[in-house]
Amino acid sequence: MKLSLSVRIAEPPKQKDVAAIPIETLAPRAKALGFDGISMRASVLSVDSPAEDVARVRQLLDRLDLSVSMVSGDVPLASNDANAIQALRNITPYLDLAAGVGSGMVRVMMHSDEDVPFAQRAADEAAERGLRLVHLTHWGTMFETAEDALETLAMVGRGNFGVAFEPANLLACGGDHGPDALERLAPHLFNVFYSTAVRDPKSPMTFDSRRQGPVPMRFTALGDPHGIPAAPLVERLQTFGYDGWFTVHQPLRDGEHADAAMRAAATLFRELIAKN
Repeated sequence: MKLSLSVRIAEPPKQKDVAAIPIETLAPRAKALGFDGISMRASVLSVDSPAEDVARVRQLLDRLDLSVSMVSGDVPLASNDANAIQALRNITPYLDLAAGVGSGMVRVMMHSDEDVPFAQRAADEAAERGLRLVHLTHWGTMFETAEDALETLAMVGRGNFGVAFEPANLLACGGDHGPDALERLAPHLFNVFYSTAVRDPKSPMTFDSRRQGPVPMRFTALGDPHGIPAAPLVERLQTFGYDGWFTVHQPLRDGEHADAAMRAAATLFRELIAKN
């Protein structure tokens, strides 16, 4: 299993379009802490980034021997707004971005059955270039639960179109978010994203799920016993022989500094992965 750090950890709370820490600083820190890769978001590079910026970041990561585990090529994919589905309708720039940074996986989103033929065509184009498309289990999409994900994957019917397990989103949507759900998705599992949260009726932050409407959620600290346990997920991944990316997708909480958050993530997950 390979450990990846999402650049989300360098984005200020509640912002998805800017990075508070430049990649020239973030990447060496991630490498020094033992991460194998970076999950790239539009706060660092997007489909609108100049070619020279893409080349510069690629050269930096190559020097550090850091891979790009996956690319999320625009802000709508990160915020899951109405424009998140547009990537499937013009997948070429997203594939170009992935190729430019040497990544094999591109994040996409689906909101309705109308997106299925676009997903099929996008997957076919990606397959021609040896790339894979990945959909997170995510509120407000056709992947709100493990059952939804499996049904949608069957409709798309492409071997290079798979899923990234994300337990906080599954929790918000009322579905199983533990090891059993993870194993059910195993045949289609391309990535594992981990963030930890709890339902909190006092929280001003909501996940706008289809199944349960707006669900107040609060992100917790890594290792918080009230949050989503990480160890059972890692243990189950090892049980069925998963050898792909495990991506720490934890956002900064109010008052939290990125350096401390990165150290906490590295300490927790390096130990868990080595132990199992």
